[in-house]
Amino acid sequence: MAASPDTTVRPERARRPSARPRGLAPARGRRADRRAWGAFALLTAPMLIGLGVFKYVAIGWSLLLSLSDAHGTIALGHWVGLDNYRQLLGDPAFRSSLVQILLFTAVIVPITFGVSLGLALLVHRVRRGRALVRTAFLIPTAVSYVAASLLWKMCLFNGLPAGIANMVGGWFGMDAVPWLQTTDPPLYWIVLVTVRLWLQVGFYMVLFLAGLQAIPRDVYEAAALDGATGRRTLRRITLPMLRNTSVAVLMLQFIAAFQAFDEFYNLFSSGLSGTGTAPVQTPLVYLYNTAMGAQNYGLGSAGAFVLTALIVGVTLIQGRFTGFGKGEE
Repeated sequence: MAASPDTTVRPERARRPSARPRGLAPARGRRADRRAWGAFALLTAPMLIGLGVFKYVAIGWSLLLSLSDAHGTIALGHWVGLDNYRQLLGDPAFRSSLVQILLFTAVIVPITFGVSLGLALLVHRVRRGRALVRTAFLIPTAVSYVAASLLWKMCLFNGLPAGIANMVGGWFGMDAVPWLQTTDPPLYWIVLVTVRLWLQVGFYMVLFLAGLQAIPRDVYEAAALDGATGRRTLRRITLPMLRNTSVAVLMLQFIAAFQAFDEFYNLFSSGLSGTGTAPVQTPLVYLYNTAMGAQNYGLGSAGAFVLTALIVGVTLIQGRFTGFGKGEE
């Protein structure tokens, strides 16, 4: 028999929607992109202009000033090349300031690091009132360095028998001590270290607390099951997992130590023993007196770049030894 023809009715294929006119959607997308970029440029232009003028243009102008003889003016004048740098590095006062800031850094960085880490470990164990204790240690970071330096100078270590430090020392049979004068031993280092410690230890303690709170608790629970407690847990778990925080804290402390200015300037600004010269000054104090006092802006600009190179060099050396930026092994 012959095959019957296929009489099955097939449904009609759905018609495709009519295509949009070519070029309409891309044109709308381009207009939207232009509006977005326009809004972005309008909102960021003030910040970018201010950043460029007051930072990058200022840095470039300072570099040109360091290569010129600029006395009493910031206008570019007679070019002297590297003479300002040679004069600066040949000045015994500037070299002495470099030695003093290296000594100050070598003292204040490990003390601040150890105290802030120890306080963070103690506060981390507090179960009730942790926020109150943390705030109490953090409040000094909001105090001005100038105000704290004057408080240390006029109240705590003023050298008078009625001063707080001498009064407390008198309870133990100590005589009144001129803390901010050139004595042997140099007691003014106690003033410098204590004021910087009081101002900064709370900030770094909070950084360590953040690192401690990021350590998973199950790590400690697993260590406790293995019998690790106390110092062993601190040495094998806490300190290794605080490595990134510790490296960041050390870097911030080094930079802050090399930029020390307010406490040195305000503690010794009136001169000591009637001589008008301070027993210790930082490079920033030297540069401030050179640029603002003697108005030698060329020499001051050269000193600023020398100090910047010193900070960058120390930071790179620290990063080399601590593995900063390499990520997790």
